Amino acid sequence: MVKIGVLGLQGAVREHVQAIEAAGAVAIIVKHAEQLKELEGLVLPGGESTTMQRLIDRYGMMEPLRQFAADGKPIFGTCAGLILLAKNVIGQQTPHIGVMDVIVERNSFGRQVDSFEIPLSIKNMGENFPAIFIRAPHIVTVGPNVEVLANYDGRVVLAKDGQFLGCSFHPELTEDQRIMAYFVQMVEQSVLTILAKR
Repeated sequence: MVKIGVLGLQGAVREHVQAIEAAGAVAIIVKHAEQLKELEGLVLPGGESTTMQRLIDRYGMMEPLRQFAADGKPIFGTCAGLILLAKNVIGQQTPHIGVMDVIVERNSFGRQVDSFEIPLSIKNMGENFPAIFIRAPHIVTVGPNVEVLANYDGRVVLAKDGQFLGCSFHPELTEDQRIMAYFVQMVEQSVLTILAKR
């Protein structure tokens, strides 16, 4: 089984661990940069992106995270994790990790009290995914090689850019494992590709 980390500095860490394990992979909570070396994939959970950025900086993890991406290893960002992945964030001069070719706008669907759940149709995964939106961002613009996997209300809410998967909502808060299983398959394929090059 592949080993997938969950950045454990802030946010819905435990829920992502459970989702990864339910999708058939080994989950490891990551709190130190050295742990990244033992992983084949990584999840950046929801939470508060500015707080997560501060903690990433405090623990010296920004460059190791960028190196993890440069090594071709898959990363899945949900909600605040999508903001961390994006190359551009509206209203923000510099990106966070900045590796996914998308422009993201924060808090696109209202405040915490405006949270909602809707059935979503997802490309290659089917209908009626229970998508939970909590202070969610959305993808405003995608680069030429980005594959849009889901839209809601005219906005892109799930997309794939090579080894990066970005999601506006919170799949880890449901018992539907289709999106996490999709990411686990991305990681498994990445491992096979890396092995084939050796």
